[in-house]
Amino acid sequence: MSSSSRRKFIGTVAAVAAGTAATAAMPLTSMENKYPITHHVLFWLKNPDSKEDRDKLIAGLKKLTKIETVRELKVGVPASTEKREVVDNSWSVSELMFFSDLAGQATYQDHPLHLEFIRNCSPLWSKVLVYDAVEA
Repeated sequence: MSSSSRRKFIGTVAAVAAGTAATAAMPLTSMENKYPITHHVLFWLKNPDSKEDRDKLIAGLKKLTKIETVRELKVGVPASTEKREVVDNSWSVSELMFFSDLAGQATYQDHPLHLEFIRNCSPLWSKVLVYDAVEA
């Protein structure tokens, strides 16, 4: 092997080794499910054209982050994605919560802030669907 080829080879091996080391040192948080319990709720407003009702519901949902067992909360409205038979965008507001465990989710259900949210916001909705899931 010529010295030029050997230098190229050693350089390539060093670059690959450095890349492997860097990858191994990176945290795997994006590949780990930190919060394996999800609580997804879809709300249909009684007055779906009322921005005021929608905003009140969204504000009420965002207060639920103060509950100590809620690890993460996402609140959304239907996206303007392509219309397909399998897509249901008839709902008004979506809440997606993450919990570390089932005990944390149970604590949330009976928490005074959650019960207050239900008292204050339930007059706004006509229908609610809840999907609870545990990581498979």
